[in-house]
Amino acid sequence: MTNLANLLKDPPPEFVFELSEAGIAFLQAGPATQPGFAALESDVLSVNPLRDNVLRPEALSARVAALVGSAGSRKRRKAVLILPDYCARVAVLEFDAFPPDPAEQLALVRFRMKKSVPFDVESAVVSYHPQQVTDKKGAKRYEVVVVAAALEIIARYEAPFRQAGLHTGIVTTSILAALELDRNDGITLLAKLSGKVLTVAVMKSERLKLVRCVELSELSTEEVMAVLFPTVAYVEDELNARPDRVLLCGFGPIADQYATQWTTELGVPFEPLRSRFGTPGPYNAGLIGYLESPEAVRA
Repeated sequence: MTNLANLLKDPPPEFVFELSEAGIAFLQAGPATQPGFAALESDVLSVNPLRDNVLRPEALSARVAALVGSAGSRKRRKAVLILPDYCARVAVLEFDAFPPDPAEQLALVRFRMKKSVPFDVESAVVSYHPQQVTDKKGAKRYEVVVVAAALEIIARYEAPFRQAGLHTGIVTTSILAALELDRNDGITLLAKLSGKVLTVAVMKSERLKLVRCVELSELSTEEVMAVLFPTVAYVEDELNARPDRVLLCGFGPIADQYATQWTTELGVPFEPLRSRFGTPGPYNAGLIGYLESPEAVRA
């Protein structure tokens, strides 16, 4: 998987896709194109970090082929593929020192991730991005953002796009792409809901500090707050401050109904996540976030 910090620079991808159980959010480069959405039947995808997510590969392949069409050329066209958060694991690992050799870096990251992922990390797809930080005493250390997913899961997601003649040279997760929508020097908590999966990310001065991804047993304010409360507590304990705000994405009417209540309970203002490309929703926040990245397809 390729972290957004390592996106290919030239030429830009022709397509951007974001997958979810509900369907495929998509965008094709062009002067007048707008993000679209193609629904999938409910039994095509089932997102999970431990088993195959593509239950009906023929249905997914047919939908992708219909979206891509034919370019009349054998040359593979480049595409961005944004995957559901729950199919992978994102962690931020702290190191006092980080070796300069990439092979040593990867071995160290795999070793640290062994106990925190529910699959064999040695055979998993692992990508990482070091963030060098300086503490209050002036000492330098590293906070490394790591993304890990089972190889079989990633391969099955990529297969229909390859069959359609695309090269998915950029693969990331929805939450990582959506982080491009917030540029703030303070402490921001982004809560993104997609179906019953709640992903929460903590950013401080544009550096990722924490990612939590939880499948809710039911969509209720109690379930949401059971995730947000300990996340705010983490911010207070580890960063010695309260979040400046909580950005909500994908909550729909729930946000309008409970935002005031949640603001009172947590003592932190709740705001909707916004974008100049439109309001990010539960199934396209990653795609819209990617459009804010420097390497994105510009309409």
